Amino acid sequence: MTSWKVLPVFIALLSVIIFNLDSSSDPKGGFQSEDGAVHTPVPDDDPSVGSWRRYIVRFRGYKKADEHKVYLQQNLRSDGWRWIERKNPASAFPTDFALVSIDDQLVPGLVDDFGKLGFVKDVFAESRYSRGLLQKESVDAKEMKKPGKIFTSMSFDDGGYSNSTFTWNRKLMIQRSQITSLFGAEKLWSQGYTGAKVKMAIFDTGIRANHPHFRNIKERTNWTNEDTLNDNLGHGTFVAGVIAGEDSECLGFAPDAEIYAFRVFTDAQVSYTSWFLDAFNYAIATNMDVLNLSIGGPDYLDLPFVEKDAGMQSSPEDIIELCCYPVAEGFSVTSGDHLIMNSYSSILFAVEIIWKVWELTANNIIMVSAIGNDGPLYGTLNNPADQSDVIGVGGIDYDDHIASFSSRGMSTWEIPHGYGRVKPDVVAYGREIMGSKISTGCKSLSGTSVASPVVAGVVCLLVSVLPESSRRDILNPASMKQALVEGAAKLSGPNMFEQGAGRLDLLESFEILQNYYARASIFPSILDYTDCPYSWPFCRQPLYAGAMPVIFNATILNGMGVIGYVENPPVWQPSDEVGNLLSIHVSYSDVIWPWTGFLGLHMQIKEEGSQFSGLIEGNVTVNIYSPPARGEKVPRRSTCVLQLKLKVIPTPPRSRRILWDQYHNIKYPPGYIPRDSLDVRNDILDWHGDHLHTNFHIMFNMLRDAGYFVETLGSPLTCFDASQYGTLLMVDLEDEYYREEIAKLRTDVIDHGLGLVVFAEWYNVETMVKMRFFDDNTRSWWTPVTGGANVPALNELLKPFGIAFGDKILNGDFSINGEQSHYASGADIVQFPRGGYLHKFRLHDSSESGATQNILQTSGMTKVESAILGLVEIGGGRIAVYGDSNCLDSSHMVTNCYWLLQKMLDYTSKKVKDPVLFTDTVRQAYALHKDENQLPSRRTDLNFSRYSAVTDKELICRKDARFEVWGTKGYGFIVAGNNRKLPGYPSADGRGLGVPNMTASDIDLELGNNWQENNGKGSVEKKGLGGTLSTYISSVNYNKKMDFWSLLNRDEVDMLNIGAAQWLVPTFVALTEGVPCSETSSGMAAVEDRPRDLQHRRLDPVQSVFIFQ
Repeated sequence: MTSWKVLPVFIALLSVIIFNLDSSSDPKGGFQSEDGAVHTPVPDDDPSVGSWRRYIVRFRGYKKADEHKVYLQQNLRSDGWRWIERKNPASAFPTDFALVSIDDQLVPGLVDDFGKLGFVKDVFAESRYSRGLLQKESVDAKEMKKPGKIFTSMSFDDGGYSNSTFTWNRKLMIQRSQITSLFGAEKLWSQGYTGAKVKMAIFDTGIRANHPHFRNIKERTNWTNEDTLNDNLGHGTFVAGVIAGEDSECLGFAPDAEIYAFRVFTDAQVSYTSWFLDAFNYAIATNMDVLNLSIGGPDYLDLPFVEKDAGMQSSPEDIIELCCYPVAEGFSVTSGDHLIMNSYSSILFAVEIIWKVWELTANNIIMVSAIGNDGPLYGTLNNPADQSDVIGVGGIDYDDHIASFSSRGMSTWEIPHGYGRVKPDVVAYGREIMGSKISTGCKSLSGTSVASPVVAGVVCLLVSVLPESSRRDILNPASMKQALVEGAAKLSGPNMFEQGAGRLDLLESFEILQNYYARASIFPSILDYTDCPYSWPFCRQPLYAGAMPVIFNATILNGMGVIGYVENPPVWQPSDEVGNLLSIHVSYSDVIWPWTGFLGLHMQIKEEGSQFSGLIEGNVTVNIYSPPARGEKVPRRSTCVLQLKLKVIPTPPRSRRILWDQYHNIKYPPGYIPRDSLDVRNDILDWHGDHLHTNFHIMFNMLRDAGYFVETLGSPLTCFDASQYGTLLMVDLEDEYYREEIAKLRTDVIDHGLGLVVFAEWYNVETMVKMRFFDDNTRSWWTPVTGGANVPALNELLKPFGIAFGDKILNGDFSINGEQSHYASGADIVQFPRGGYLHKFRLHDSSESGATQNILQTSGMTKVESAILGLVEIGGGRIAVYGDSNCLDSSHMVTNCYWLLQKMLDYTSKKVKDPVLFTDTVRQAYALHKDENQLPSRRTDLNFSRYSAVTDKELICRKDARFEVWGTKGYGFIVAGNNRKLPGYPSADGRGLGVPNMTASDIDLELGNNWQENNGKGSVEKKGLGGTLSTYISSVNYNKKMDFWSLLNRDEVDMLNIGAAQWLVPTFVALTEGVPCSETSSGMAAVEDRPRDLQHRRLDPVQSVFIFQ
């Protein structure tokens, strides 16, 4: 078993709760079994107040708590820490963690001592979570949350709801119907299927004993520090009623289901890490069938729900890659076998939660979870609903419209260096649903936390359809998801990132299960460019030759077993000869575990198809196998098919092609990336992905309507051919830039006529410092790692053009020729060349009033004339810069500036000078200049490489660049292999630059000697060039994630050719020794080394998860 490294990145996601952090208190718990006896725990006598604080110690395996206690006592000094007894139902079973209290004065040394023990994985602080449900009678929970914590309300009453972007109070104009009738549950009831013998776990606020609406409350367990098993809030009872209620006014779907109520929240809606860990372990140990989690969140706050080793010999990057394509190749790994308790001690949270949920589903527990109430915003999926092995549920109203509150996809784990997956999986009615009250009677609630138990109730009912003796041979998280998504009814209006497979259809799913056989499948099973709007955004822009690869990320569902493998590389089978114009490269999960994997397609049209117009159709097929099930002797095999129907057009002219820079975006997580508009106080983090198809999706549609074609670059700026694009569009970027990127962009604009449009954001170090908050979890201050945009880095990029932004934070309304606009926390322009057109307006400078959480409510802000919009022609190219991106971002937009963006693009791409922007009154007779030492500077107290894909990373073109530059430094630089010729460029000779019309001295020009800046603890020194380009080292070093196929002397290798290269397998085994097969870019796997004797089985609580040996 390999030791673990600490992953210094937070992946965008979950706590299984909505929470703020606070100091710990004394957890205790109890349970009531069928005999009605109440078991109340003895309060622990360990002080967790004053100078003592609780910590969770996680072990590398399951043992009885007493054994863990003896192990720690024998191997650690006795002073400074105390064991805390956890008297709850899980104490009867082996556990994988301990709860201890540590003297604050001894924390650093003791945490280090704990971490050095061989059987200890890591140590992290116990966290306190508080959840708020938006109820009419309660204070708005969002106003109560602490700074820095994303807060997602999961349900609310029928009086109304608001999330700062919309408000609705409309009552249904139709008489309410039973939710069960809308899905036809009566037809299954009439056949004797009522959820009998199905163990339903409900993680919520509990339920009261002898509630008249329930006939089969099997067990109530209390995991909190309150001496009650009752639900005193009503949410847990309501959820249980939707699932299994039998009151005639609010019927549930599975009235005979066995209800196991896990009370994990107190009456004050408070929970703790250890409560959830024990409750999850208990669910595994007692063999739950279905688990409903009507709560979720995108935050990273803690390290709960761990099993990061899980016996798998892989790195944190591998975990991400197992789950979803593509792995974030820019993530760095720092050494260390245990957690260091500093401001980055939450970094493992995302990985840990993934593992605990994976452990649950690997134990054949079907998890159903709400995707969140952050709609109608895109890129707002909550975790764990966004995980592929979890059934993620969105909400619709009775008119089959996506509920405005329902969160939208895509998943954002994979970006900025890849593409997200389709979520939710299905949608169900989630507005004004009737359910049970605390004691008696019915009420209505709305939200995805209401839609989630609708699906959980349907799942319980479907599970009971199969005989109890054979259920576990057929049903599992994958087979149930197959039945739901294949049976769902696709809605006519919403797209795939709004509705997933469509509206839940109980009867169709019932028919599928009646005839089910163990198999693997792909979801979505078809990508159809002619099916709009469902296939948005793909159907909005056809394919064409010369474009960046279009990435489609599908999920493999393996109903054959918890573990599976791709038997051989997927194959593209075109329906006719025209299909040979399509070149497909593929990435996929070599190991499919638990139950699911990914299949990523990278699609390009070959150069010979540059004038083709029409459809390309065919199938991508992939063979999956799993070890034999019980009683079987041969592996299970299945062939999955993904149908493609792609629209292709002739390559558009350069002037209509725009390239969107995704590579230099940093979203929250991995760090405290602040919001772009400082007047948005209830959502202070930038977590929606900043992608064309998430929070910039409206802008994307506008550009398409205007006749532009927009492509995405997820690799450095050296990885695109500037001669193919009219404009490079850079919006709200937070990362640094390689020196090679700065040099190439200068040449692209001046010599090759590339247009450049930049939308910046605020950046002010003093403001960033005043925005900090104290994080109780890490016991440290959190300060933004950058501003709304990384202005110092942008200024370096724009320096060759004489352009720079300042550190003012400007706000206010202004008008250009009658067109009203709003400037929301934007930057000012402080350097601009002579002859350009510079627009200035009188705006409030909030940076002078001090940056606090209510910064924009401070009176007395000065109003100053500042330059915010500039347009200039430099050499053969044109540049337009603007200091605010909020007017393009649909998340918190006040007014849009799409009209301005279109005029800027018409200028940079088509040389069209709109008279509104180009008047003599704004033309600069003299250059606007500010001393270099007065420009915004970087923070000097952090190591930016923790968050950056550039700083201290190797420059390399990734799999979202053109195929011909995969694994190289890009156009104009040395190419891997035997001097492959790149289109439009002369062949590199193995030593020179290979760049037309560019010399080393040209590139060195204007970059000066300011390339390396030491910033205290960190540095912005980029790997790559040393000195000048004229001294460029010609060797190319590849990391373990490089595409080894690019070493071959071929123009490209797509799926039709991969299968013929079987002789390469031994070579790849050698090349990837010590590297999980999921990391080989070629997709080839050492099949001979895979375990073939793993059976599908439930895990014994003593074990970790499956071990891959």
